[in-house]
Amino acid sequence: MDPAWIEHRRGGDGELLGWMRPEGDGFVVIDLLGRDRTDAVDWLTAEETLDSIGIGYLADLYELRLDSGEWLRVRLAEVSPTRIVAKQDDFGAVGIPQVYFPLPFPMPETLRPLTPLA
Repeated sequence: MDPAWIEHRRGGDGELLGWMRPEGDGFVVIDLLGRDRTDAVDWLTAEETLDSIGIGYLADLYELRLDSGEWLRVRLAEVSPTRIVAKQDDFGAVGIPQVYFPLPFPMPETLRPLTPLA
């Protein structure tokens, strides 16, 4: 995470929703996975965009490309400005080994949403 990025937190509970990166006369919206979500927009639009995106996408299914080239269905187990941890999707099974994949921040190209971004 770049120190020039400006945090944006949800009103009420203060949950971090993402950042705004200064660019020219505007701000680029960056989500918690480090992805640009807008071109340069004004401050109010950037805040409204982060509020509308929320954090629900963190619970979505993702795919991780393994070294073999195969795509593996995963869920996000941890997201921070220093790393992302994906977990092999076990379909809610109890008692089976959990397999984790530490990844760099921002989200690498080897990780992608199972369904396209809205």
